[in-house]
Amino acid sequence: MVCLGNICRSPLAEGLLESKIPKKDFIVDSAGTGNWHVGKQPDERSIAVAKKNGIDISYQRGRQFVPTDFEIYDYIYVMDNTNFMDVVAMAKNEDQKCKVHLILNELFPGENVDVPDPYFGLQNGFDTVYEMLNETCDAIAKKLMAKHS
Repeated sequence: MVCLGNICRSPLAEGLLESKIPKKDFIVDSAGTGNWHVGKQPDERSIAVAKKNGIDISYQRGRQFVPTDFEIYDYIYVMDNTNFMDVVAMAKNEDQKCKVHLILNELFPGENVDVPDPYFGLQNGFDTVYEMLNETCDAIAKKLMAKHS
């Protein structure tokens, strides 16, 4: 799961997907394309909305997406078109590029819709993003379980 700073959207997506699939069978992680929040907890508003919905993401720490992530992960879900382009630009070959997906395309194939960044918005923006990612992670979990279980 990748967003810009790895403190709002991608930590929520990581926590949500991790809660929906067996930890013994899958590794879920998140990162940001920027390095401003490396080593820091997710935004307190992301932690609060996750907690309100029964998910603890307070243990997560921000990290920056690196090219070796292409070798570690089979699926790379990005939150918006800008980060999609940034991640694809790091890919060394077509196989790596094919691992990168806009997350909302799981619900709206080919529409290339961004998950809005709630960082500078109102508090309810985090609730809205949570609901979007929750529905999307349901679809991803179902897909992963069908393909890999």
